Amino acid sequence: MKFTSPRFIHHLVFHLFTFCFLLLLASCSTDEIKEGAPIDSESGEGGSNENGEEPKNDTETPTSGSVEFEEGFVLGKDRLFTSLVLSTTEYTKFISGEGDLHMVSEKAYAFLKDDFDFIIILSVEESQPDGLFYGRSTSVQNQVQGLGGGTYDSSANYGSNGRLKSIIYMPRTEYIRNGPFLHEIVHTWGNKGFIPTTVGGHWGYAGTAGQLGGFDELVALGGNSYKGRLNGNDGFGSFANGGNSIPYGNLELYLMGLIGPEDLDDIQVAVNPEPGNAAGVFTADGIDLHTAAELIADHGTRLPTHENAQKAFKALAVVISTTSLDQDKIDAVHANLENFSRGAAPDASWGGANNFWMATQGKASFEFVVLQESIK
Repeated sequence: MKFTSPRFIHHLVFHLFTFCFLLLLASCSTDEIKEGAPIDSESGEGGSNENGEEPKNDTETPTSGSVEFEEGFVLGKDRLFTSLVLSTTEYTKFISGEGDLHMVSEKAYAFLKDDFDFIIILSVEESQPDGLFYGRSTSVQNQVQGLGGGTYDSSANYGSNGRLKSIIYMPRTEYIRNGPFLHEIVHTWGNKGFIPTTVGGHWGYAGTAGQLGGFDELVALGGNSYKGRLNGNDGFGSFANGGNSIPYGNLELYLMGLIGPEDLDDIQVAVNPEPGNAAGVFTADGIDLHTAAELIADHGTRLPTHENAQKAFKALAVVISTTSLDQDKIDAVHANLENFSRGAAPDASWGGANNFWMATQGKASFEFVVLQESIK
């Protein structure tokens, strides 16, 4: 038998070792953590989390995943709204018109930063409670000049450090879609005395054709009798006009800071109006014409002007109940909030109702998503 020389064996071992080293090096390079790869915040090592999901980069802002602030107070997985379980006693106060707004706002600010212009509280009633309003807007502050009223700030009473403008309560989540959601929002700016009215806080018998009431056409019937019409139909509301079925009126857009003084229309206002017996019919001592120039001269220029006015609004939605929400209710609330806040027309389920983008003629936005940086 012929034996291989030691010299040959030495060369064979050397080349075999080199081959294995190169193979090992190539294999390790595929597992190497690349620049910018996410790092697990607990272990400091790369890789997936315990659910097998790739961890997020610290610079990314999570927009999904539920957060339980405490038992009974949860931010939903899509982060469009929070749900708050109340005692039967506390919940009943809300559907009786005596709900504790401070309790809800202070609960929210215990876990969330002061990043919201509005807090929207929604009960889960299946029908409108007897004798209760459809919606109520509680003004927290006003820093805008030229609206007809003074400036003030009571935001600290609700746990805010100065951002919160209003707290809106509606007894049914469906009112996001059907109204009076648009109506309650615009109360933030009107009617604080900008035009005279016999319907407190609303436009009354005036040519405003908006969410807070008014007509777009006035017919003189003879004597002291008149008929107000809206969108070609007899009749109008002196305090509201059909939920979310109509957009904001010209005056409302001006007071919100979405159009300038050059775009503000003159306004007809009835003097001492009294309702009649037919749709839109009323009597009055006369009809005064308030020109845009006169109104601005009376109340001063809106400050900030429309060039600098806020146009992107954030809201925290809080759905209150006595038990945890079922999935059908969660899905329905999610769909309505998404439709209301989208920068386009809502889907067919809204049946032609206006969302905020439509009501403002695409001039403003209304957002519900709670970002990670808003969580304390």
